[in-house]
Amino acid sequence: MAGRIPKDFIQDLVARADIQSVVESRVPLKKAGRNYQACCPFHGEKTPSFTVAPDKQFYHCFGCGAHGNAIDFIMEYDGLEFPDAVEVLAQELGLTVPREKGSGGPQRDRAEIEDDFAVMEQAAQFFQQQLREHAKSASVIAYLKQRGITGETAKRFGIGYAPEQWDAVLRKFGGQKKREEQLLALKLITENDRGKRFDFFRDRLMFPIRDRRGRVVGFGGRVLSSEQSPKYLNSPETRLFHKGRELYGFYEMKQQDRSPDHVIIVEGYMDVVALSQYGVNNAVAALGTAATPEHLQLLFRQAPRVVCCFDGDRAGRDAAWRALENALPLLKDGQDIQFLFLPDGEDPDTIVQKEGAAGFQARVAQAVELKRYFFDHLAESIDLSQDAGKAALVAQAKPLIEKMQSLFFRELLLEELARRLGRDVAQLDQWIAKPAPRRMPEQSTKQVTPVVRAIGLLLQYPELGALVPVNPILEELKMEGAKIFVALHKQTHSRKYTSAALLEEWRGTRHEESLRRLAQWQHQVLEENREAEFKQTYRFLINKYLEQRYELLKATPVEALTKDKVREMEQLLRALKSEQSPTH
Repeated sequence: MAGRIPKDFIQDLVARADIQSVVESRVPLKKAGRNYQACCPFHGEKTPSFTVAPDKQFYHCFGCGAHGNAIDFIMEYDGLEFPDAVEVLAQELGLTVPREKGSGGPQRDRAEIEDDFAVMEQAAQFFQQQLREHAKSASVIAYLKQRGITGETAKRFGIGYAPEQWDAVLRKFGGQKKREEQLLALKLITENDRGKRFDFFRDRLMFPIRDRRGRVVGFGGRVLSSEQSPKYLNSPETRLFHKGRELYGFYEMKQQDRSPDHVIIVEGYMDVVALSQYGVNNAVAALGTAATPEHLQLLFRQAPRVVCCFDGDRAGRDAAWRALENALPLLKDGQDIQFLFLPDGEDPDTIVQKEGAAGFQARVAQAVELKRYFFDHLAESIDLSQDAGKAALVAQAKPLIEKMQSLFFRELLLEELARRLGRDVAQLDQWIAKPAPRRMPEQSTKQVTPVVRAIGLLLQYPELGALVPVNPILEELKMEGAKIFVALHKQTHSRKYTSAALLEEWRGTRHEESLRRLAQWQHQVLEENREAEFKQTYRFLINKYLEQRYELLKATPVEALTKDKVREMEQLLRALKSEQSPTH
């Protein structure tokens, strides 16, 4: 595995990046005062609510709440994980990403990783060449045509053919011990108990699986005859390929539509390809597994609605339920997940060939909503005419509803549960645990404390940190968030930051999301009053600490009062009266 990216490099990268250029290379921007505007690329809208602020090096959508720095934008827009987004941004700036040497197992340098990707791409090209030139190519192409797949579609998805010979890949790319070990690690070849090595994929239609950057990380192989088994053979987990993270067709979908209004999850590679052949370009496939939390997080970043389209058999319904369970904690207000079950013996491939794109899309439009599928599934084997059945439904629904962070969806499911039980929603609401209280500083801005106010101003205008001295006594202030404010103050007092760079320092911490929200807080402070407001708030915090310290000493029993404590009390009282902090 590759080592960690040094934090100093990430900070330097954010400092060098120009958020306007990064966004504008992907989304057209228009000047709006000191900022830039566009229709948000992350949700459908006709009136621009997406703003890019060059002075803060930050973007924010007032419609859907998307926000962040240049790295965040690349993650959201390109659908990349953090390390890959760093790589892309560095490449755009002409920089090479360094890696730390870690102690957590063998580390691989960038050249080795890039060589792995190069070998996988060469293998994909080899399979495509075999589709054109192999002795069996005519019959394989005939099979594709019989399935309704044109040459153009096959080329777009990079479909190829793995020869039936036992060692076609081994002979093409092997020959050296180090290279064969690499082929084995990437599962392009395999090895039996006697040490005999041979190709992993043989006599199969080959579908390259690309990551979010378009790099080949694995393959899916489909049989050409019903006599062969298994029907699908996927690359096992390797140092490049993790099936719980990758989605077949995701990269190809993004090339067709950066911001689809919904995404369809199907079960097979051929389903994705066939749908695309008919112009349905917003389908992806999970790779032999149910949709994982990582899959769903990725898809919800791309579209507000995810439709799970599965066969109506038991396996399909089990996969749908696992997807629902994984989605419950992830759903946010404004997002949705729905379920489409196809008739027995049908899949998206056969449906779209029989009914065309319009027929398939009509079925998608009739997908089952979350609340209906949720309770239909739970109530399958429950008799709701009996009290015991009603109690069983509550027992099964309760822990699932409690996982949800979206208040809208919690209320929606509670209302449906009450309806099915013939109860009052207020009764059920008492039985369901409320979401855990949000961490500081997530309070409503209508009830902003002085500490939260100071943090918000500092996040949005880091230059304010240099106006007042860092006073460690505030770490002892009995107000929520005091330690966070002092940490932010120390950072901004000694170094110049943009808002984007300052927030980058907090990425991955438990306070990251709440600080990001405060960075968008509408504080209503005029620009000419900003410095005075921050100084006044800072002075208030100092005085509040002095009051707390004075009250603590004042409550000390007489017999425990030393001369030093009495002297400190006198100093505190004088400082409070003169509104000047004592020297520490």
